[in-house]
Amino acid sequence: MAETTHSHDHGHSRLPVDGAWIALAVLLAAVTIFDLPALWPTIRFTGGALLSTAPFIGFAVLAIGYLKATGAEALVARAFEGRETRMIVLAALMGGLAPFCSCEVIPFIAALLALGAPLSAVMAFWLASPLMDPAMFAITAGTLGFGFALAKTAAAIGLGLMGGFGTMAFASTPVFRDPLRKKPAPACGSSCCGTEKPMSGKPVWRFWSDPDRRDTFRSAATENAVFLLKWLTLAYAVEAVMIRYVPADWIAGVLGGSGIGPIVLGALVGAPAYLNGYAAVPLVDALLEQGMSNGAAMSFMLAGGVSCIPAAIAVWALVKPRIFAAYLGYAFAGSVIAGLVWQAIA
Repeated sequence: MAETTHSHDHGHSRLPVDGAWIALAVLLAAVTIFDLPALWPTIRFTGGALLSTAPFIGFAVLAIGYLKATGAEALVARAFEGRETRMIVLAALMGGLAPFCSCEVIPFIAALLALGAPLSAVMAFWLASPLMDPAMFAITAGTLGFGFALAKTAAAIGLGLMGGFGTMAFASTPVFRDPLRKKPAPACGSSCCGTEKPMSGKPVWRFWSDPDRRDTFRSAATENAVFLLKWLTLAYAVEAVMIRYVPADWIAGVLGGSGIGPIVLGALVGAPAYLNGYAAVPLVDALLEQGMSNGAAMSFMLAGGVSCIPAAIAVWALVKPRIFAAYLGYAFAGSVIAGLVWQAIA
């Protein structure tokens, strides 16, 4: 669920002009009106950044298309079988590695909870799933470096483990008792909400022999190519503007330096400021160039990923407010811890 904002409509592919393209047009119009000489450097920077990231975008698009066409998401269900400790570990691993949208998660998790799956394993899955998947890893590695991408993957899994085992330890307390809302319902309009049996069945790794799965591959690859193109174009344009107009001294003064302060602030700012995981990567790259500390960058991306609207809706739709508060609490604490660790080793 690392991306969580694009839909996968297997029946047809819609390519509407949406908010991202409008925002890009407004941004370029503003540059044109207020600082015309900066327009071409902004466009050149954006195009160059897209070109340098193109191999990683291509891998991301093909990876998502393959995983969708094969039905690999069905493997997630196996994480919720066996002993509770095993479930927590596998749920954190699956959540941090498997790509699927929030709307698929809602009915799947609702069924698991209704059938008695432990909240601890669900919490581990929820916390890890918005943060990383193969496509996100490729984009992050291409922009911020392989080390950062690897560290974020480890942090995503670690955050899931922390939330899972923390919930298991306090499962008998009033906070985690009776977690479900009475009538959980999906709260989104994405086409994947129409999935009848999300994450069910067996994967078919050689999907190309099945016409329907070939159509799924084409649809998923096309939609994700458009999704990545629009958000990364906007994000790189914003990065160009930030580098040109936002004083580096200001960023360095607020989010730079050592200590826990910038890391905590990065987590607090990341939660409301996050667009989506892919758009955040170039923005963090710009902030790092302007003086943001490594630890603050990590806490920003982790806290923002867990609390972004699609990921949060998947949790809010199913559980009571106290469970949702615990979810956010785990996200904040884990983000700060990961930021401190990354600051120490980066």
